[in-house]
Amino acid sequence: MARIRSFETPTVMKHGPGAIRSLGGEVAALGLKRPMLVTDPGVERAGILAEATRSLIAASVGHVVFNKVAPNPPISLVDTGAGIYHGEACDGLIGIGGGSSLDTAKAIGVVAANGGSILGYEWADPQPIRARIPPTICIPTTAGTGSEVSLWAVITDPERRIKFNVGGTALIGAWLALIDPELTLALPPAVTAGTGMDALAHAVECYTCDYAQPITDAVALQAMEYIGRYLQTAFANGNDLEARYRMCMAAMLAGLSYGTESAGAAHAMSQTAGGVHDVPHGALTARLLGPVMEFNYAAAPERFARIALALGEDVRGLTASRAAEKGVEFVMRLTEDLGIPSLQSLGFRREEIPMLADLAFKDPQTIGNPRVLKLADYVGIYARTFEVA
Repeated sequence: MARIRSFETPTVMKHGPGAIRSLGGEVAALGLKRPMLVTDPGVERAGILAEATRSLIAASVGHVVFNKVAPNPPISLVDTGAGIYHGEACDGLIGIGGGSSLDTAKAIGVVAANGGSILGYEWADPQPIRARIPPTICIPTTAGTGSEVSLWAVITDPERRIKFNVGGTALIGAWLALIDPELTLALPPAVTAGTGMDALAHAVECYTCDYAQPITDAVALQAMEYIGRYLQTAFANGNDLEARYRMCMAAMLAGLSYGTESAGAAHAMSQTAGGVHDVPHGALTARLLGPVMEFNYAAAPERFARIALALGEDVRGLTASRAAEKGVEFVMRLTEDLGIPSLQSLGFRREEIPMLADLAFKDPQTIGNPRVLKLADYVGIYARTFEVA
């Protein structure tokens, strides 16, 4: 019998076309007078930041803008943001953007509420986070990480050349997720593909990892169904609002599927490799997902067969093992159909496999993987990934 498990989310979720226009009212309802908006230059250029600030101004809410977020946010960025937060006497946070902006906003909140540097809050047992982050609203502009509802933030340590996880507790969860599919209409196809596949990886890994439980199973499967049905449509026609909305919901549900736990080998590999080469997390995770599933499915064929069904495959009359293979084949095919770049194209070299495998093997997410992993297994999965690219 499994040990006692728990599921908790502190985040109110509000979603629908035009949701960002309610931002001012939501901020006022939280009692905030001077929130910090955390975003990146791309969001500002796209006019999304201006839309957010218009809503704040209309609600007579002052604000401070911190628009320095970069992909794979480093420790220094978070600590700088926390310094500005205190220096400007801010009383809350609004993260607007992809996973990097939302993770940065939550991480700034951790430092603002607990002190020190974000480096001191790398996940550990006992949990280093003691105080809840200030009132925080997360507004995603991609449909991928699910950071708007997840209890994690991923931060880069350039010195160790790794990414590390902060969280695993409701104390880091956003107070409100404001999800507006209209903000994703302008996403380029490559970004749509990478972020959508990242959401799929969250759902697949959380559904099959050792920490799976009924609540996370339910949201993970629904996320897979939406992705199997709508990702290719959103990729091919970015203006399809229905597809964009369903992908936003998929990302949110897949983010919830984490709970307070971790994922598996695909994320152990992508998060550590992403510390070696500064590449898009979604594309890297997408390229690794199929080979990891290929390695894992024999350990849980019934679960992987259910994945195939959720993705829309016809598994009638098939054994669990063969149905599971169809799920793996679907993901491999989807990776190619979406034009996900190869590891070589992302700047990785075969000679790096031993080093990359060692980093992944030491990542805590190795522990939750459905099939027990040895260092040699990571070497084999990396070799397979280079092979299929």
